[in-house]
Amino acid sequence: MTAEALNTETTESASAVEARLAELGITLPGVAAPVAAYVPAVVSGNYVYTSGQLPFVDGKLVATGKVSSGTESTSDEVTVSPEDAKNYAAIAAVNALAAVKSVIGDLDRITRIVKVVGFVASDPSFTGQPGVINGASELLGKVLGDAGQHARSAVGVAVLPLDAPVEVEIIAEFS
Repeated sequence: MTAEALNTETTESASAVEARLAELGITLPGVAAPVAAYVPAVVSGNYVYTSGQLPFVDGKLVATGKVSSGTESTSDEVTVSPEDAKNYAAIAAVNALAAVKSVIGDLDRITRIVKVVGFVASDPSFTGQPGVINGASELLGKVLGDAGQHARSAVGVAVLPLDAPVEVEIIAEFS
């Protein structure tokens, strides 16, 4: 379903957060199916902890490979540009919001994104992980405003599940 279809098919039933997503041309997907033995999100007290979310669109990983600016490595490995990886981090953050919605029912209940942890499958010399994970942070800020401001870690790793270039998990407080 496109953002335009979402806008016309849902009137007052859409949350304000989902309306902001639609304004950005983003449709909140169904929660991504786990790729191993875990659940997408759990509630503890007034917090939702998501599992790491990959950049899936329509059930498919949008890209694979290591993030590289192209100057770090001469290997034959598939690489992903930092700009593309930043976009994939935003997709993973949208998937994290879908996981949050799956356990609290309404994204308008989010009072704060407390923490974002982003993992970047990096070429060994790549050091731009914070810029890549800005894709997730900026998306959360655009969608949630002040409630989207959070603490964060951006970590470079050798490889991620399914050879994904990025993975994002969030901790959200809700009322």
